[in-house]
Amino acid sequence: MGDGAALADRIAERRAGVGDPGALVGELRRALVLVPYDRGGLWTAEFGGIRWVCGFTDEAALARFAEERAVVDGAEDASRSWEYAAFRGARLLDEVIPAMGAPAGVAVNVADPDGSMLFPPVVGIVPDAVAVDADADVPSGGRGL
Repeated sequence: MGDGAALADRIAERRAGVGDPGALVGELRRALVLVPYDRGGLWTAEFGGIRWVCGFTDEAALARFAEERAVVDGAEDASRSWEYAAFRGARLLDEVIPAMGAPAGVAVNVADPDGSMLFPPVVGIVPDAVAVDADADVPSGGRGL
């Protein structure tokens, strides 16, 4: 229960147009996600006005990211040692994302073009209080994925 391989499998299903979106979010919540550190904090990227916490399903996916970063950042970073923390996905969604103080989501396996998935800051994924699509007229849990 909660291994990165199961999350990668659910991501593959959704990318193939099958599988249940709710099951995918549930698998993220159960999974251990590896999040690298960057300058003393968690590795994040900004895109489309959203902060994305970059997480990985296993060390191999993190290594592919590190290799891509070495290409972007230059040869001196090729031997860089990557420290990371393992978070249960539920902790990322329920504690880390709200503490960021800005719209934020989780980007999983960003170096894998065919295996990546974004979990945006919307109702049903993050707490309603930090969901960008939450409004006062919809009771908690009132929207589906």
